[in-house]
Amino acid sequence: MKAQRNFPVFSVTEKAQRSLKTGHPWVYGEEATLVSGTPENGGIADVVSRKGRWLGSGFINDRSKILIRILSKNPNDTFDAAFFERRVRYALEYRRTVMDPEDFSCCRLIFGESDGLPGLTVDRFSDVLVAQVLCLGIDQRKDVIFSSLLKILREQGAQIRAIYERNDVSLREKEGLSQGRGFYALEGLETDLPGHVEICENGLFFDVDYVNGQKTGYFLDQKYNRRAAAALAKGRNVLDCFTHTGPFALCAAAAGAKHVTAVDVSKTALDEAQRNAERNGLENVSFLCADVFDLLTELAKKKSREYDFIILDPPAFTKSRSTEKSAYRGYKEINLKAMKLLPRGGYLATCSCSHFMSDGLFRKMLSEAAADAGVSLRQIEARQQAKDHPILWNVPETDYLKFYLFQIV
Repeated sequence: MKAQRNFPVFSVTEKAQRSLKTGHPWVYGEEATLVSGTPENGGIADVVSRKGRWLGSGFINDRSKILIRILSKNPNDTFDAAFFERRVRYALEYRRTVMDPEDFSCCRLIFGESDGLPGLTVDRFSDVLVAQVLCLGIDQRKDVIFSSLLKILREQGAQIRAIYERNDVSLREKEGLSQGRGFYALEGLETDLPGHVEICENGLFFDVDYVNGQKTGYFLDQKYNRRAAAALAKGRNVLDCFTHTGPFALCAAAAGAKHVTAVDVSKTALDEAQRNAERNGLENVSFLCADVFDLLTELAKKKSREYDFIILDPPAFTKSRSTEKSAYRGYKEINLKAMKLLPRGGYLATCSCSHFMSDGLFRKMLSEAAADAGVSLRQIEARQQAKDHPILWNVPETDYLKFYLFQIV
């Protein structure tokens, strides 16, 4: 069936057709040919097969490598305000269903393609929403989408004071969008807040700097992994590597760790982590400003056995296929050294937040590191990102976080 609407029409290659049939929402520029109409960047286009069979509709942008981002496979959708409100409502209803009520005030409300809103991220930190927009079509409809978010959240009793945009990322330029950050002006919202907000996660309080912090200000995807790691911490000496503002370290300390040493190369992040520890009355945690690679090397040379639980939560070592091999070496180096440092019976929490470091590749790296370290890994848990970052099996890009808990035997 060919869509009977006035949108521009593109026909796609057989390769793209197969991809769309499996549910992947992207059509690349080299895969599509304009059949009719005059497309406008940010507008809607229909996609058909070479034989004219309608395959879906989505945002068009010829400045982007991704020419069309499919929004819908329902030929009756009109992409009006009601359409986007439904998408927002579905996203919020999902999180209300799968998350504990106390977690809803601190979670990811919109996760791009996983919620049918490509290129859009919205995190909720108490009474502040922090948004990032990486798609031109979404950027042009921000008023409608943000208004829907506020409307539905307020219907549910949430008091939202502000929306802050963290559009200070280079990916926007590939969409023909400028970079920037600042409060979004909508009726009923404040635009002159200090840029910090306090959240409660896993029973602990954290200050979120949503203006200058990494990404949207705080990493929500590890929420339940922190809880799982903390369950092993009681009575142990813990080394938390790449601590950032301290969430893994503080969860372990609050769970009864004998002592936690939290390490990060950023003095600014550690200062924030220290304040978070003081806010929660935690005295069994100390902070060390150091390069984790150098620190692990130094400890290995000393054959240190002072830690019986090591947590590795590094930043993404690769953001493309081209740096996959060097990332593999980096992950192996820190994991190998951690395995050598831990005594038999010690515990290791390790993860990768890079989509390009697949689970299979990550497991291969861990196996090689264990063999080189002369230890065996007893798996306790294999985990992924939190439920508010849902994974669509037909969109591999939504699956990125690997998290493992092991005992060294």
